[in-house]
Amino acid sequence: MMTDLRGSSETEFVGTRTILGKYIVFHPYLGHFDATSQPDQSELQPHVIVRLARTTIAMTFARTIMRVVPVPVRSDNYAYLLIDEATKKAAAVDPFDVPKVQAQAEKEGVELAALITTHHHPDHSGGNKEFHSAYPDAPVYGGSDNVPALTHRVKDGDTFSVGENIKVESVPTVYTRPSTQTHIPSWSGAWLPRATRRIRFVIMFRIQFDQNKKESLPDTLFLAGCGRFFEGTAPEMHKALSYLGALPDETVVYNGHEYTKASLAFGAHIDPDAPGMNRLRELAEEKVTTGKSTIADEKQWNVFMRLDSEAVRQATKAQDDVEAMAKLREMKNSFRG
Repeated sequence: MMTDLRGSSETEFVGTRTILGKYIVFHPYLGHFDATSQPDQSELQPHVIVRLARTTIAMTFARTIMRVVPVPVRSDNYAYLLIDEATKKAAAVDPFDVPKVQAQAEKEGVELAALITTHHHPDHSGGNKEFHSAYPDAPVYGGSDNVPALTHRVKDGDTFSVGENIKVESVPTVYTRPSTQTHIPSWSGAWLPRATRRIRFVIMFRIQFDQNKKESLPDTLFLAGCGRFFEGTAPEMHKALSYLGALPDETVVYNGHEYTKASLAFGAHIDPDAPGMNRLRELAEEKVTTGKSTIADEKQWNVFMRLDSEAVRQATKAQDDVEAMAKLREMKNSFRG
């Protein structure tokens, strides 16, 4: 279970968590916290989650410490800028299109100081060599020797920083999910020690770690959809999405890929009367959908998170959730609607 961050009766932080498709987990919150208490590592989810306390002061501190800025690249990928506001330094996450990421960094007024590669697939790591050529002093972090231009391989227990306030410590993970079979998440923290109350920002970076472990890689949850299994399995995807479904309903979802229109078409084919479909249709017309849906939304309209629904069971003829997941993914793979 993840550490309860809701706080005491003195300070409530029933906040907003945000999943950034597959990259980082960021928990800003206000109040007392035991620095040694961390989530059960067996339950760590390799996704990026941002939690913002619903208080003006916490929101203010969060915005002065860190921002995550999506950058659409290729036809359907997202790169991201992880910005340390204090130093105006940023890490580029999967900067496939380096000029576009550079332009966004210039617009944000930040210096590109590092590259974080979530995994070696070319649509995520394809800009690494160009980035490294443009910024030879910037470290290139990744978890596998397969990552192009790698300068810093992240292993269990390693740490690295982005600017002054974002410090990362990698931790072992046993949580599995599909796409490919390797990953490593990590925790980091940033502090404002002079504040009246200590403020801690916890960030989890999920980076590929290429070992012979039954662990897996990103592209798990998309808006109204999920990733292909590749080396993973239906039980793993079911476990992963069940974990995400147990997160607070207000958790905001950032997509690793822009597949919303295709996911909408398939979802409407399986269950046209699912709650929230009208809003999903409106959302699918927007150019950038990342950050505009929540876990509550996904549990309404994402057929891969509604495996026990009558519509899904009728469409798949499945007897249980895992069988429904397997058949549903097969149907999506061949769907041309």
